[in-house]
Amino acid sequence: MATDYAGATGNAEPALTRIAEAGFRHIQWIHHWRHDFIYTEPEIRHIEGLLRDLKLSLYDIHAPAGTEKNWYSTIEYQRLAGVEIIKNRVDMCSALGGSVIVAHTPGIHPANREGWIQLKKSLKELEAYCVERNIRIALENRNRDKFVGISELLLEFGPEFLGICYDSGHGNIGGMGLKYLDLLKERLFSVHLHDNDGKTDQHRPIFTGTVDWKELAWIIRSSPYREFLTFETGMKRSGLHDEDVFLKSAHSEGLKLLAMI
Repeated sequence: MATDYAGATGNAEPALTRIAEAGFRHIQWIHHWRHDFIYTEPEIRHIEGLLRDLKLSLYDIHAPAGTEKNWYSTIEYQRLAGVEIIKNRVDMCSALGGSVIVAHTPGIHPANREGWIQLKKSLKELEAYCVERNIRIALENRNRDKFVGISELLLEFGPEFLGICYDSGHGNIGGMGLKYLDLLKERLFSVHLHDNDGKTDQHRPIFTGTVDWKELAWIIRSSPYREFLTFETGMKRSGLHDEDVFLKSAHSEGLKLLAMI
């Protein structure tokens, strides 16, 4: 379960406790993904203790999208600061026993051509740092993404370092995400699973929108991916107002998807 189901800032301990009590055993850390937040050693060790006490394990961390520290910024000092914040999450992921960092790419339009050039530069600077720590980076698809930019980067960087995080909600907007995922499923490192109506990004519970879950289950099954199913669903559009009820439902629906796979 993603840690930000009810909010992405503040003390995560109540959310982690509820996640564990609902039956989940693994998390994706998404707190502060919208902020230039740096996790310090005392904070990382505190989170490590929480996970240990709650018998939760961490598989991956969602890196910040970046406001002033952005790894594909066309302003060089901001790009370099973005590389540093990715390194912070790599170190945090390694310390907490994880293995993947999920990160955003530039928007998909011609005006962002320079951003993709900057992203490639940042990846070159991060490759050795990540490989030495056994941490891989998974690039997340955007709305209406045809994986063109991501495909080019996958050709340049090997699977020991770079792959894909497939976001089912983003892929459902425009309805073509599964087609392009199927072409690149050998490089699937992580998933963000949630639903919508195919028009906007809604992070609704799975099976409540128009995502073709049967097709997605088949693609995951036919891929080499054997890691965790991360549910990036939120309470906001779930119709549920009790966190425990929401999480129990998410766990139950997650087991149904696992059975389909």
